[in-house]
Amino acid sequence: MKKYTIAVTGVGGGVGQSIIKSLYGTDYNVIGLDGESLATGLYAVPKAYKIPYSNHPNYINALLEICKNEKCDLLFPGLDAELKILSQNREKFKAIGTTVIVSDEEVVDVSDDKMLFFDKLKAIGVGVPLTYEFTELVKNKTLLSVPIIVKQKVGGARSKNVFLVKSENDLDALIQRKDLLPQDFIASEYIEGDEYTCGTVNLENECKGVIVMRRILRDGDTYKCFVEKNEAIENTVLKIMKGLKPFGACNVQLRLKDGEPYVFEINARCSGTTASRSLCGFNEPKMIADLLLKNIQPEYTIQQKTILRYWKELEVENDSVETMVTNQSIENTNYKKI
Repeated sequence: MKKYTIAVTGVGGGVGQSIIKSLYGTDYNVIGLDGESLATGLYAVPKAYKIPYSNHPNYINALLEICKNEKCDLLFPGLDAELKILSQNREKFKAIGTTVIVSDEEVVDVSDDKMLFFDKLKAIGVGVPLTYEFTELVKNKTLLSVPIIVKQKVGGARSKNVFLVKSENDLDALIQRKDLLPQDFIASEYIEGDEYTCGTVNLENECKGVIVMRRILRDGDTYKCFVEKNEAIENTVLKIMKGLKPFGACNVQLRLKDGEPYVFEINARCSGTTASRSLCGFNEPKMIADLLLKNIQPEYTIQQKTILRYWKELEVENDSVETMVTNQSIENTNYKKI
């Protein structure tokens, strides 16, 4: 039986590592890719490569060469910065036999541009926080009542460049900041209530499944999460997937207000909680790989569990780091799980 190979990028971060964790114990061969020699995930897989950053001119060619030489069947991106360029070059990877698990460029843009996201989801017919260009709020402060959320319009990750404005004085202080360009930000009403992160698997032009997790954050990352059954949230997520039609994994983040879901972010990729979902019976990377490579339709039984995330150390020999720095690649014969 053929042993399929899956490459994962961004293995120094939570998303890439979460994909790796979900593929442990499966019959897939995993290759780790990252731009940093000290990226943890490089030392937690059988084979790994250091690659250029996504803004480097040789990024795509370097990935193509690795995928061709290693006969990679799938490529899972672990960084937002990689999504658009990978979406634009999917056909090049397809030509060498590698399927990139990334959505169409339009879906990537919706997940990256907060104003475009607001307009698209409003058109789909789901609840979203009232949102304006920050420049409009500067001109007319009555558009939104405090508290409000001000965040970077394009890009951004975790809690970087996100401001909770609790008073008019806070808003004035933010407007007067010299390091903040109003045209680069949006402002949204702040929705009080529990926060949820929802995972989905989207293949064959339909959503194959949804998992709902209530979460507690620390520094922008999910710190603790709890699987819940919530029909209103599931229906909202399914409505979004039907309207967007992403490919592979797609993560939806929302808050509940008076029992109604208000969606404030979408990530057109796996997420940092992908491994947590796998522990609860919803293994997104494996389900995607099984259908694309083995024609096995997704099957899952979601278990309502509490997941507590924690730091874990990975011991790496100095010789291994030196090999990675010198050769830009490494074979880990005795790699340790993260």
